[in-house]
Amino acid sequence: MTPQDILKFVEAEGIETIRTVFTDPHGILRGKVLTASALPGALKNGIRVPSTLLLKDLSHRTVFPVWGGEGAPMQGASDVLLRLDPASFRRLPYAPHSALIHCDVTTLDGTPIPFASRTLLRRAEDALAEEGLTATFGLEIEFQIYRVVDAHLAPGDATMPGRAPQVENTTQGYQYLTETRYAEVEPILDRLRRAAEEMGMDVRSVEVEMGPSQFEVTFAPASPMQTAETTVNFRTLAKELCARHGMLASFMPKPALPNAVANGWHIHQSVSDGAGRNIFASDTPGLSEAAGFWTAGLLEHARGCCLLTNPAVNSYKRFVPHQLAPNRIGWADDNRGAMIRTITAPGDPASRVENRVPDSAINPYFAFAGQLFSGLSGLTAQKAPPPAMADPYGADAPALPSNLGAALDAFAEASALREALTPEVADWLLTLKRAEWERYLSHISDWEQAEYFNAL
Repeated sequence: MTPQDILKFVEAEGIETIRTVFTDPHGILRGKVLTASALPGALKNGIRVPSTLLLKDLSHRTVFPVWGGEGAPMQGASDVLLRLDPASFRRLPYAPHSALIHCDVTTLDGTPIPFASRTLLRRAEDALAEEGLTATFGLEIEFQIYRVVDAHLAPGDATMPGRAPQVENTTQGYQYLTETRYAEVEPILDRLRRAAEEMGMDVRSVEVEMGPSQFEVTFAPASPMQTAETTVNFRTLAKELCARHGMLASFMPKPALPNAVANGWHIHQSVSDGAGRNIFASDTPGLSEAAGFWTAGLLEHARGCCLLTNPAVNSYKRFVPHQLAPNRIGWADDNRGAMIRTITAPGDPASRVENRVPDSAINPYFAFAGQLFSGLSGLTAQKAPPPAMADPYGADAPALPSNLGAALDAFAEASALREALTPEVADWLLTLKRAEWERYLSHISDWEQAEYFNAL
């Protein structure tokens, strides 16, 4: 839609409010809600918002010294500009008087901010395009839907972050792809699917996953940018729609609830040449040469990329052997225990590789940019991958980082990845995530209390 198309649609359909949003560093949508009368000016001139929205952790603490500090970005909590992207305009099916539109984040003079989500992924796509190539990504989205028993809305619960709600399961689980379990929650899953489709998302499957109250939704493959937008739209849709029905949609990688199963967001990826031919497809069994080079790049940068694919403290509680999540760096043909699962067949135009490391805490724009930079480095170097893993959990393969601190160290040492992202972006991300890690380390855990309080 053009800006004029949007204004005509808003008037004809009686749209009252427009949610102008951008994806923050944690993959969460933030922004302002405008009235219809404010939309023409916003489409023309953009919207000013505080730059601290790019400098906060998930508890909403600003972790950069904005009131003074050498080298710190965006001093004085100054403004940045949200520039509305008409192509992203969508009506919200569960709030029919409202619409949503994504924005690019720039300085007030229009200069792109390098660590803004869309800017970073756009630069990675451009790097691939310079080689005459385009990528196609698909994402499997695993998450839980719980019924809220107590939302914990007392004033004393409004801490930073707020106290987690008390919930109960919507299914007992442990009945993977079981028809009767699906039927038990069909009403809410139907609402989610229909709303996603009304927003233009091409839903391909809705599945009962492995654990209690766990589900998976998949979408048609698309460009990295389109897939990232679909991802953040769906995560927001799920949380907002479930809340209207007294439920909680959680995308926490490993919920701290009895019997809860971890959530992976596996990234399927392939690359096409200028003629639209999938260069991962081969006429013979096994990886094509290009798919092998790309896989080698993903493996080489796996440890450094974990800060992008597994950005939370909680992410690393998922790396448990024999639980369909990898904990070592390697690849194997159609093996769900391996970090890279190759899915190829002679003559199959859908041949692809699947990175099973990412989890549901990702900012998809950052994670996808890391995959593009890593895979492209493998193509450029034309380095063959190591032999396929015989045992994805065997001790002979190098290990993935075991916690966020190790991932921060690996990212800081990944000079090629740092250069691809730019030092400015790398330093910003390290500062942001180190603050989260240090806050976690300073917290006195239940384990410590049980271990030491009475014994010492």
